[in-house]
Amino acid sequence: MTYYQTIYTAPIGEIFLLASCHQLLGACFCDQTDSFSRFFDLSQTNQTETSVLVKAQWWLDAYFQGEKPEPPDYVALRGTPFQNTVWQALQSIPYGQTQTYGQIAKKLNCRSAQAIGAALGRNPLLLFLPCHRVLGRNHQLTGYAGGLERKAWLLDHEQNRLETL
Repeated sequence: MTYYQTIYTAPIGEIFLLASCHQLLGACFCDQTDSFSRFFDLSQTNQTETSVLVKAQWWLDAYFQGEKPEPPDYVALRGTPFQNTVWQALQSIPYGQTQTYGQIAKKLNCRSAQAIGAALGRNPLLLFLPCHRVLGRNHQLTGYAGGLERKAWLLDHEQNRLETL
C-alpha cells in the first residue's frame, strides 16, 4: 500500500501526518515517528499532498486557532476491536474537558483502567483522537506519547490559556 505524508508545523512542534488515498492513518509529533514503525511501513510513503492531508491540516489549523473542530470523519481506526472501542470513546470527550482512565473503563464496562491506558498508548492519531484529555486517578497528568509538557500545553490551550512550552 502507498502512504502519503506531510509535516504540519504546530505551536508545540512538528506533526507528522500519514494518510491513504481516503483516510488519515496517523498523526504524531515528528520526534516520535519511530513509534509508527509498529503500525506502518514508512518506506512506502510519498510526499504528495492528498485531499485527506489537506483536510487534516485545515482541522489542525482550526484547532490551534482556538476553534473547536468536530471530530473528523476521515480517520481510520486500525487497531484491535478493544482499541477501536477505546479510541471511539475519546471522540466523545468534549473539547476543553477531561476524563480519567477509570471513568472511561467504567463507561466501557472494562475492569481495568490500565487496559484503557495501554490502548491509548497505541493511539496512532494524536490530537484527532484526543487522548490528551485523559488523566490519571485524582486527575493527575500522566501518560502521553507526545510528552507531558505537550499534554499540559494542549489542555491549557483548550481552556484558552495559551502558553508556550
